[in-house]
Amino acid sequence: MTEILSGQTLARADITKLLTTGPRHLESCDLDEADLSKLDLSGWTFERCSMRHADLSGTRLARSVWRSTKAPFANFTGADLEEAQVQGCDLNNASLRRANIGSARFVSTRMTGADLHLAKGMGFTFEEVLLVGARLPGLSFRKEKLVRLDMAQADLAKADFRGAVLEGCSLREANLDGAQFAGADLRGCDLGGIELEDARVFRGAVISREQAEQLLSGWGLLIR
Repeated sequence: MTEILSGQTLARADITKLLTTGPRHLESCDLDEADLSKLDLSGWTFERCSMRHADLSGTRLARSVWRSTKAPFANFTGADLEEAQVQGCDLNNASLRRANIGSARFVSTRMTGADLHLAKGMGFTFEEVLLVGARLPGLSFRKEKLVRLDMAQADLAKADFRGAVLEGCSLREANLDGAQFAGADLRGCDLGGIELEDARVFRGAVISREQAEQLLSGWGLLIR
């Protein structure tokens, strides 16, 4: 059983010493602004920790577990988060540029303003995630089931939603330039604020009659 280290303030030197004993479970630890870049923390658990502005760039975090951890503005650039489990965390304004999120699971997590530009990997899951204003250009959600994602005002340019089901999601005022929605089921999605010239990206998608009427009325067309 993994030993739990609780209530400690830890810096890079402390974490490096812990590496010799294998994956650790950190609970209620303070790692604010800690430099953990390029370390191998695969399989580690971070529970109720504080990691504001922590540097995790290039860090190996495969199969890591994150519960109720606050890491706003943390730098995960180029990190390996394959099969990571992230639940109930605060990743507002975090950078996940070029990160590997293959088979990772993000649940009930705040990621407002997060940057996932060039993030890679397949089979990842986002469920009940706040992605308002996040950068997600080119990310592939193809054939995924997306549940309660708030992507209002997010950058979704060239994102791939083909065949995806969006349930209880919001695309309000999102940048959809070049996005693909063929075969997507958008009947449970908030499409408010979509400009007429952007509507072509929905070609081949399924929307409800009510959504169609809302879009048309928003464009100044009178429905009789």
